[in-house]
Amino acid sequence: MTAKQYRKKSYSDNKLSKRLHRQVGEAISDFNMIEDGDRVMVCLSGGKDSYTLLTILDNMRQRAPINFEVIAVNLDQKQPGFPEEVLPTYLASQGINYKIVEEDTYSVVTDKIPEGKTTCSLCSRLRRGILYRTASELGATKIALGHHMDDMVETLFLNMFHGARLKSMPPKLVSDDKQHMVIRPLAYSREFDIAKFSEIQQYPIIPCNLCGSQENLQRKRIKEMLAQWDKEQPGRVFNIFKSMSRVTKSHLTDSDLFDFRGLTTAKADQLQEFDIAFDESPMETLMTRSALNLQLSADKEP
Repeated sequence: MTAKQYRKKSYSDNKLSKRLHRQVGEAISDFNMIEDGDRVMVCLSGGKDSYTLLTILDNMRQRAPINFEVIAVNLDQKQPGFPEEVLPTYLASQGINYKIVEEDTYSVVTDKIPEGKTTCSLCSRLRRGILYRTASELGATKIALGHHMDDMVETLFLNMFHGARLKSMPPKLVSDDKQHMVIRPLAYSREFDIAKFSEIQQYPIIPCNLCGSQENLQRKRIKEMLAQWDKEQPGRVFNIFKSMSRVTKSHLTDSDLFDFRGLTTAKADQLQEFDIAFDESPMETLMTRSALNLQLSADKEP
């Protein structure tokens, strides 16, 4: 690599790091994820996402205007061939406080779920219960997960396609046992940026032998669909994500969110959402603007 190429790469790598740190900071601020005095338990799986989250939160901890702690927790599920020395060695080298929890959930899952069937649901429930218990033992006030923007959009489509429900992963929520606050600081970050950052950091990635071996998971199909959409129209996944924070309740069909039965013109003054009845679709609006721009360009020609 020439000196010029090295400078260019260093500039690009630094720019990526700053972007990810900025996005995490914005997510934390927008949703009030971390407060002064918090003890944040980062769930470290050994994958690129949780490694990236841990690095960024630990960097932010060192220079943030508030005081908070970070502790990494890995659940050793006793998967065959799991390199149990990798994470302790890495975390010790980084000077990060950590705890390894050993629970043989692998045997439970493989015993209960027939070969070839999806293990994610049971594995997730077992893992969640263990991590909640660990958070209580450690006195953690927040549990940080490494889900990113792509995960959230994929979950939106999974719930629509297979659950008939408009639901995704929230950036912040109270756990189902009502005892813990769960946060997703990577909510504004794209997976390809995280993957690139992971390569730069040279994290010792540990593959999952349970989920990673199931090639026909519905999430993988959704991921492929979204990747194709993003290829055809860059920014489409971001727009889908952005739409989750720009909801017009009166233009959906959930009567629990909007009182359609009680809607009358006499109550118009009480409405906060207005729109014309025969409005253009977003694509029609885009096409109209494009046609207008072409006409304006033509008018300017001599």
